[in-house]
Amino acid sequence: MNWYFAIKHLHVACAVLSISGFVLRGVLMLADSPLRNSRWLRIAPHVNDTLLLLAALALTILIGQYPFVDSWLTAKVFGLIAYIVLGSLALKMGRTRRQRTLAWLAAIAVFAYVVSVALSRDARGIFAG
Repeated sequence: MNWYFAIKHLHVACAVLSISGFVLRGVLMLADSPLRNSRWLRIAPHVNDTLLLLAALALTILIGQYPFVDSWLTAKVFGLIAYIVLGSLALKMGRTRRQRTLAWLAAIAVFAYVVSVALSRDARGIFAG
């Protein structure tokens, strides 16, 4: 079980870094800062998110629960896909500042939902009532 806790802590740390970096990049986008195009802000999120995904895959194997079998993990996968699409709209593909801002806020809300699903192990997450 020691591996489980080590990998779980890695996963949580990467998730915190992921949302922190996303919020930072969103703030830089809103401020129209040239820092948002810095090399480390283009590379670091990919490295961190790869570690996050690898830790998630390891955890699914260790706990023996899998997406499309266990509803809460399926909800996390669909939430992750929504987060990626909204994040891409917010930071790259949004045509207007308003569209990018709304996508950024929606991505943060989806991230919060995914965290609530992870904590409750219930696909309804914060909507479980």
